[in-house]
Amino acid sequence: MAFLNLGRAAGVPHRNGRGHRWNRRGGGAVDGGVSIDDILARQAGVIGRDQAIRAGLSRNSVDHRLRLRHWHPLHPRVYLAGGHRYDDEARVRAAVLWAGDGAVLCGGAAAWWHGMAERPPATVAVTVPRQRPPRLRPGVAVRCRDLAPEDVLERRGVAVTARPITVLEAAVELGAGGGPLLDRALQHWVGFREVYAAHCRHLGSPGSATAGRLLVAAADRSAAVAERLLVRMLRDSGATGWRCGFPVAGHLIALAFPASRVAIEVDGWAWHLDAERARGDQRRRDAVAGQGWRVLRFTWLDLTSRPRSVIAEIARAVAG
Repeated sequence: MAFLNLGRAAGVPHRNGRGHRWNRRGGGAVDGGVSIDDILARQAGVIGRDQAIRAGLSRNSVDHRLRLRHWHPLHPRVYLAGGHRYDDEARVRAAVLWAGDGAVLCGGAAAWWHGMAERPPATVAVTVPRQRPPRLRPGVAVRCRDLAPEDVLERRGVAVTARPITVLEAAVELGAGGGPLLDRALQHWVGFREVYAAHCRHLGSPGSATAGRLLVAAADRSAAVAERLLVRMLRDSGATGWRCGFPVAGHLIALAFPASRVAIEVDGWAWHLDAERARGDQRRRDAVAGQGWRVLRFTWLDLTSRPRSVIAEIARAVAG
């Protein structure tokens, strides 16, 4: 790593005329215990001009490093120190630094920062406060909006959107590839309740309609998983006489006991997300009940938190 040696002799500190003490390695001034080397080490070699000045460098010293190409401009007032690679981490950190105070990493780049994607996208998305005028910069997409406190956290020194809203926004960015990302996230990193709550906090914002459609699709898939879980529970309990996909009154029932006229449905999250689908589900239940069937409804939470109670309730209904 190339730095100017500002000491009079190696390892001999001195004052720089502004009341700051240069560190022993010549890596910048110490101000409140934070040196230029400390900043570069924790920020993958990236530093903002304001950061350098707050750490004790004069404006002339910063410009001197630039003239000698010890530091290389990445964005206006954001630099990469010599000896550091311009890798994905440096690129993402530089974008957030350039966006300024209050900037929050979001979208696909935030998903990568959380470890939910293999690579960040070519364009790094950042969110800045709504009152700030939008800025344009190649390789950086700036969104002006106010995020809820629960949608922002700090990770490795960078303000980044929390996982639930990150998953949704990254899925929207990916377009056709958004569904698989959302599925993986729901299986490994976030719960559906948290993602749905984040979606509700940002209804009407750009991309929220697409995010809603992705959530409905994911809910359908989660309902199918819940139905398979119920089938396994019935098999393990020794229950007999049930059938999957049984037709009643022109509708297919997820699981039915025809002899006892008991119909069982497992609600997915789509029931909560899509008003038209909820009305359709209700019409189906009314039609089935109109044929003299008893309809039992269970959720994923029912199946996972009280499986014995679910089986007991079904047994009582079948016994009549």
